[in-house]
Amino acid sequence: MSAYLKRLVSSLGAYQLASLASMAMAVLLLPVYTRYITTSGYGIVETLATAVILVSILVRLGIIEAFLRFYYTDADPARRDALARRAVLFLLATSTAAAIPLALFSGPLSQLVLTRRAPGDFLLAVLGLWSFTNLELAYGLLRVEERLREFALASLANVVLTVASSLALVVGAGLREQGLLAGNYGASTVILLAIWWRMRRRLLVRRAGVAEPLSALLAFGLPTVPAEASVYALSVIDRNYIVHSRGLGAAGLYSIAVKFAGAIALIVRAFQYAWPPLAYSIGDETQARRFYGLATTYYVLFAGWLVAALTLESPWLVRLLTTPRYYGAARAIPWVTLGWAMYGLWVVFLVIAGRVRVTTRNFAAAACGVAVNVGMLFALVGPLGIAGAGIALCGAYLAMLAAMYLLTRGLFAVRFEWRRLAQIVVVIGALTVPADVLLPGVGAAPVAARIALAGAVPLALYVSRFAHPQELERARALWMRARAAGGVSR
Repeated sequence: MSAYLKRLVSSLGAYQLASLASMAMAVLLLPVYTRYITTSGYGIVETLATAVILVSILVRLGIIEAFLRFYYTDADPARRDALARRAVLFLLATSTAAAIPLALFSGPLSQLVLTRRAPGDFLLAVLGLWSFTNLELAYGLLRVEERLREFALASLANVVLTVASSLALVVGAGLREQGLLAGNYGASTVILLAIWWRMRRRLLVRRAGVAEPLSALLAFGLPTVPAEASVYALSVIDRNYIVHSRGLGAAGLYSIAVKFAGAIALIVRAFQYAWPPLAYSIGDETQARRFYGLATTYYVLFAGWLVAALTLESPWLVRLLTTPRYYGAARAIPWVTLGWAMYGLWVVFLVIAGRVRVTTRNFAAAACGVAVNVGMLFALVGPLGIAGAGIALCGAYLAMLAAMYLLTRGLFAVRFEWRRLAQIVVVIGALTVPADVLLPGVGAAPVAARIALAGAVPLALYVSRFAHPQELERARALWMRARAAGGVSR
């Protein structure tokens, strides 16, 4: 079990490296971007960005999910290469076929999505659709082989190129939101071409090997599309509802809240990348059931702690890193952050369904979440504004997780640690909620008190006997080794 945990942690480290750099740069550059880009401009960028990801899910037709699953059914290198070629060529064809009509009708489509005609912005989003879709599979090729160093280098190069080009276009050329879109999607295109070139022999040189037929890949992947699209539709529905009910300015504030929630999003993204290859590779059913439950506990622990920290410090952070017109974003940060954390649990259930090959059940759970989300948006955005949209997001994920658990527990019974999961929720909630309600969000003393409460989470869990004895023993052993290594280095 410890070997699986080490693999998961090492994979998370590689996948988090670029995400951490991206999040750090995004936060550090907020004072710059919020000075040059209006709230409406940010609303345009984020509305198009979420639309790109949603359409990408539809365009993929589940081929990436099928590639990840079937890669582990056959260890023959030639057949694995054939599978990779088939997936890459298929996705290149579907993404190109989708991009052409979207580019041709960019004017009226931009009016429909943004409530204003902006064909230039929309064309950049079409480029983003093509590059993002193919780049996800390119990253997948690196992930299945656990080529962590190459993945980290490619991802970091993407971050550096994105930041440099975005600054040049937004600040230097004065292109505002168009510069942000062009910098982001232009960099992704360059990195995609670089990865293709790096893996050209594997993708172009044919060896004796027959891949899974396309019909088998689609039979597995297509049923995942409605569910995945429905889940991501939550991020599209809330922004579009805000755009049409509150305007692009309110959507821009909500987008800034999402930016701050990026601290939890980077963990979720890394977990989303690292979890499926590792989880599918565990052949023993008993070990898989135990490990899935243990990994879920650790994920909830670290994600919950970060949610608490962001909730407590969000009012101060928004004032530190943005201009006054963006201060209202703090109202939605706790809820958006919690929603992102809950998405990581959804990834656990997706792998459970994929392991027993019942991906058709995903859509029922996802549709339940969409229905709850829409109902709560209508009920809450009016009185609560962007905070209501964040609460609706959390309600949707809660409904989805409950439905998915009921639909899969009879097929693959994971040994979830219910007592410890409840303990995490109670302890973190008891430290966070009263403080967020009662303590002011600004001022040296209140901010210090909020920081202290966030830091008290591990101590409170230790006092309440959260850890298993063997976990404490491992922690002590790691501490002693670290001290010994420090003594040797001195």
